[in-house]
Amino acid sequence: MQDELKLLGGAMVTLALATSALVIVPHVQLRAGEAPAGLKPYTAQQLRGREVYIRNGCVYCHSQQPRDKAQAPDDQRGWGRASVAADYYYDTPHLLGTMRTGPDLFNIGARQPSSDWHLGHMFQPRAYVPGSIMPSYPYLFDYKEAAEPGDRVVNLPPGFKPLGKVVVAKPEVLDLVAYLQSLDHTYPVLPAPQAKKEGAPNAAK
Repeated sequence: MQDELKLLGGAMVTLALATSALVIVPHVQLRAGEAPAGLKPYTAQQLRGREVYIRNGCVYCHSQQPRDKAQAPDDQRGWGRASVAADYYYDTPHLLGTMRTGPDLFNIGARQPSSDWHLGHMFQPRAYVPGSIMPSYPYLFDYKEAAEPGDRVVNLPPGFKPLGKVVVAKPEVLDLVAYLQSLDHTYPVLPAPQAKKEGAPNAAK
């Protein structure tokens, strides 16, 4: 019985140390952080699009966290600088991703600002990226004999337009595209302030 108590006590201490190191300490370090000046809050439409992004499992194949040059050539792939904690100030939950079946989307709004491109790519990825293994999302679109006032018609490349039909984007895919276009973290990030060393002379007043 005494050995079991020691084992349980050791496990609890280990769990407490791990929780402190991985949860509590990072929370204390980051809770006072501020959003970079170039980072804007999401609009209502972009937030709806973010929910569409989550519902359709985009996070399972796309990351939103370019790595440092010392770890991977993500900057050479055109994905931008390494991300920092402040870049996710308005993100709840964070959609960092754990796999890259497709490219990183941290700056897809800067790389592909065209809504026509995004809409067509969602309808048929291989029309824009030959050999892409990304699934198409036809249920986010309607097929009509003719466009109606207010419809957002998808302009597809030759050979991908359905005969006798027009492809019209549903509201949820328009929201998703608005969210993707908001992913632009090309603003500069200031380095974290250095902590003052004890005994260092005070700055001139």
